[in-house]
Amino acid sequence: MKKAVFILGFLILVITNSLYAQSDSIDLIVSDSTEELDESQDSNTVEEINEPLVEETVEEINESTVEEVVEEETSVSQSLKLKFIEGGPLFMSFVLIALILGLALSIERIIYLNLATTNSKQLLDDIENALSNGGVDAAKEVCRNTRGPVASIFLQGLERSSEGVEMVEKSVIAYGGVQMGLLERGLSWIGLFIALAPMLGFMGTVIGMIQAFDIIELKGEAKPDELAGGIKVALITTVSGLIVAIILQIFYNYIVSKIDSLVNQMEDASISLIDVLVKHNIGK
Repeated sequence: MKKAVFILGFLILVITNSLYAQSDSIDLIVSDSTEELDESQDSNTVEEINEPLVEETVEEINESTVEEVVEEETSVSQSLKLKFIEGGPLFMSFVLIALILGLALSIERIIYLNLATTNSKQLLDDIENALSNGGVDAAKEVCRNTRGPVASIFLQGLERSSEGVEMVEKSVIAYGGVQMGLLERGLSWIGLFIALAPMLGFMGTVIGMIQAFDIIELKGEAKPDELAGGIKVALITTVSGLIVAIILQIFYNYIVSKIDSLVNQMEDASISLIDVLVKHNIGK
């Protein structure tokens, strides 16, 4: 009987201890979850507070950046207009006209030369296939449907194919000179504006210095600020003319290099055309 009571008391003690432990763990879990909820609420609150602040800051930065860019653009344009007026409308107008005309001719030549560029290897393959399948007339039609100086030279050579290979070669050389003249059309005018722009600037320089010496002659002793006007005109016109000449010279050199590459392409393609005609026994 005593043993049963002892065992029953021991079991009651164990059960009560386990219940207390479970209650403590539950309290810990509840407290941890409460702390996590509080931290998440705090973080959400901070994020909600920071988001509009960040958005406002980004908007202010973007607005300030846009305003600075606009101010820089306006300041650059205004400074250019001011320098143009200070340099003297007469000579600065001539320099500006030289720049506009030179750029117009340069852009026209660049577009023309890019359109004149063809794949000569593909054209030779098409002509050879046409000669094999349809003869000279089919090859002529291929040349007519292809743009560029190389196709025009090929067409002239095929037109003389019945007169022999020597006539084809002479025709190709002669018409190659014609196409080269077409490629170089307008280059002399670009060179004129390249030489003319700094000359106009130097003329403005000379006239500005003459004005400065006229002031010295009239007043005997001139102050530096009185001479600054004429010297400033001289410097602005000189710089403007040199800038125009540099810009046009860059375009001129690019156009010349493009023409040289096209001429080399025409020469190589012409030799290949003669080889193709000899291969197909045309003109013998």
